Amino acid sequence: MLSPNNPVAMRARTVDSQRRRRDTEAMSQMSGIDPTVPPSGDGCVECLAGQDAGWWLNLRRCAQCGHIGCCDSSPSQHASKHARAEGHPIIASFEPGESWFWSFDLDDAVEGPDLAPPLHHPEDQAKPGPEGKVPADWAEQLHQ
Repeated sequence: MLSPNNPVAMRARTVDSQRRRRDTEAMSQMSGIDPTVPPSGDGCVECLAGQDAGWWLNLRRCAQCGHIGCCDSSPSQHASKHARAEGHPIIASFEPGESWFWSFDLDDAVEGPDLAPPLHHPEDQAKPGPEGKVPADWAEQLHQ
């Protein structure tokens, strides 16, 4: 095994780092994913601004610009509205324990790179949320 300070090992790490950076840049340019952009916050931008119903079930993150929007089961479906309005076709889950990507163009799951942190909303955040804005009959208001 080579020591970490060995010139061959150092060169291999440099080449690997350059390859990862090139692959990340290619993914960003080809698919509308920018892994360097952090999320816009810890809740749906529009819901927190008081637009539409103002609450969400699950959160989704735009993989291109970091916009956080509510899922399609939520009353207002801000994540998919953002994707259509901005031409940003790929979202990622913004839920703890989930690490998937979805392409609206393909209507299917896709592979994606590690995104800039945080990767999910705070684990102690209310779900549905935001706390204090969710109606008592929230389950009946969900889209199927």
